[in-house]
Amino acid sequence: MTTTGTLRPWYRPMRARRREEEHRGTTPLELFFDLCFVVAVAQAADNLHHDVSADHVGHAVGSYLMVFFAIWWAWMNFTWFASAYDTDDDVYRITTLVQISGALMLAAGVPRAFTEGDFSTITYGYVVMRLAAVSQWMRAAAGDPGHRAADLRYGIGVSLVQAGWLLRLLLPDDLRVASFVVLTAADLLVPAIAERPGMTPWHPRHIAERYGLFTLIVLGEVVLATSLAVQTGVDAGDTGLWRLAAAGAVIVFALWWLYFDREIQVPTRLSRSLTWGYGHYLIFAGIAAVDAGLGVAVDHERHLGNVGGTMVGYAVGVPVAVFLVTVWMLRIWGQQRAAVVVAFPVTAALVLLVPLAPGSVYLVAALLVGLVAVTVLVRQREIRAAS
Repeated sequence: MTTTGTLRPWYRPMRARRREEEHRGTTPLELFFDLCFVVAVAQAADNLHHDVSADHVGHAVGSYLMVFFAIWWAWMNFTWFASAYDTDDDVYRITTLVQISGALMLAAGVPRAFTEGDFSTITYGYVVMRLAAVSQWMRAAAGDPGHRAADLRYGIGVSLVQAGWLLRLLLPDDLRVASFVVLTAADLLVPAIAERPGMTPWHPRHIAERYGLFTLIVLGEVVLATSLAVQTGVDAGDTGLWRLAAAGAVIVFALWWLYFDREIQVPTRLSRSLTWGYGHYLIFAGIAAVDAGLGVAVDHERHLGNVGGTMVGYAVGVPVAVFLVTVWMLRIWGQQRAAVVVAFPVTAALVLLVPLAPGSVYLVAALLVGLVAVTVLVRQREIRAAS
């Protein structure tokens, strides 16, 4: 029989969770949060794909980077907050569902942001997510005296920046990019300032798991989108797409291997943890952009796009190179053997050169296989040396 002690209350004081808490794992609500956010990721990647395929590259990249910042920043802030303060009461769950609703609003506004440069719906969805987060920080400030200064700084800082995002909608078009840069910097500064009085008690292993799971979900979106694009081509009678599908699968498998080759470890010093957390913007955005690049390659193979083979190569190669360099900086440099430390940037440089040759998507896949082979050989040598 279920006892009263095992029932979830509608409200409880928001106490800080312990950093050394055993068996701190991802909750079903966090997984649901991720799955809903990937809708916005898919929208961003799909619109990037169509804009690049139509040869609107400059507009596509700028819109994508701005849209993806809103997606990633809201996801990241919820993730770190939940690691420190997940009470799992009814109020917490409802507030999180409001944040998810904001993410769905944001996703609905992505097409207009790309086609018309209208970021109003995205902004409203973003503000909904962030103001819901403010209510969580205020709860934490009331329930956790030990970290009240940090919690209040978060709540006040986030609120002020959201006012800025709403005011940005009133600015003339020629100030939109500059104001975006200023407000992005302000958003990024909030955690750096808020954590100074004493870091909130986020759980390093829990954060590592959360980032790993979101990486998996974004990789899964790449697989799904590529599979659907190839299916459409095959249904139209273009069986030559099977080779491209195989190359795309190899690229995705290699990205997965390279990210999860070693255990994910989150630095606990403030400056390094911020660098690690912020740097994953490029990892997540890079993986999702690979999705777009493979879509451009499928369009080119089917003679539906307006770009040539070189641009197709860069559409795949640039996000792959961004992924490799970022993983190298965050997880390889200073932590692994010299062969791996050198192999990552060298492979990234070669990936940026292969678009100048025919069959660039296949060459990118081959280079990634070679890099995976290097990591495997080095790891096996370490195992033999330790035994």
